[in-house]
Amino acid sequence: MSDLPLAAEEYLTWLAVERGRSANTLSAYRRDLRAYHEWLTGRSVALTDVRSGDIAAYITHLRRQDKAPSSVARATVAVRSLHHFLADEGLSEVDAAIAVEAPKVPAGLPKALAEDEVAELIDGVVGDDPVSQRDRAVLEVLYGTGIRISELVGLSLADVDLDGALLRAFGKGSKARIVPLGRQAIRALAGWFDDGRPALEPKWWARRGDAEAVFLNARGGRLTRAGAWLIVKKHGDRAGLGDRLSPHVLRHSCATHLLDHGADIRAVQELLGHVSISTTQVYTKVSTERLQHVYRDAHPRAQQVSRAHATR
Repeated sequence: MSDLPLAAEEYLTWLAVERGRSANTLSAYRRDLRAYHEWLTGRSVALTDVRSGDIAAYITHLRRQDKAPSSVARATVAVRSLHHFLADEGLSEVDAAIAVEAPKVPAGLPKALAEDEVAELIDGVVGDDPVSQRDRAVLEVLYGTGIRISELVGLSLADVDLDGALLRAFGKGSKARIVPLGRQAIRALAGWFDDGRPALEPKWWARRGDAEAVFLNARGGRLTRAGAWLIVKKHGDRAGLGDRLSPHVLRHSCATHLLDHGADIRAVQELLGHVSISTTQVYTKVSTERLQHVYRDAHPRAQQVSRAHATR
């Protein structure tokens, strides 16, 4: 796999330093830009000589590879953003991407679990051994707060306030937000802190920062993203949920159930850590039936129309 040109490396550095992009985002952008650079090299086109027609041809190339619409869209965003940067920095005479629109991605969201399915999932974690206490706390926190899996495994002891029923999550771009904790999550965390976690603490901490981690693996190190995924998958399989369950589905279910019970969408936006309300609207995807029900019950003109029709 070829190395990236210096201009592209400068762009990735700018994303990290100036825009605060996460390591996962930078890794994805690097993969997309490497593929783009290899394609340009095969056509003998220098990065600074690219024009809009080249970018359009590359997008067509991606589509012909039967890539998912979301993958094509992400790669296009990376390419467009790179060329905006090159033009702004004077590294390219023109912004080759200025006339290139990002492909639209069909809205595709995981289906939220039913409330009784979530209850069955979490209640099925029985036992007072350290691993069971940890797994129960992991599921309660993921569903009860709606935080991302990366935010969960990044939690440190100082981020959790059981007395105040709050935790501090560090989201995309290392932005911190305060998230409330429900009674069930507090109970599960208290059991984990009192009994489960001390039993998994090693005599000597292998890595700096492990001692402050909220969630530990069986060897006493900080629980990793992959480890948290395995916890969710294990208990999802046990509950018969299979591929329907992932940490993202628990986040989606948390938001959906909040809205179903009348939570304000702005509050849900704050809880999830979304910058734009439009992201929350797509993410939660409140059912049309619920919206119609709320409208009929709450809007005075809707009520009047119903009564008028009833008298005909």
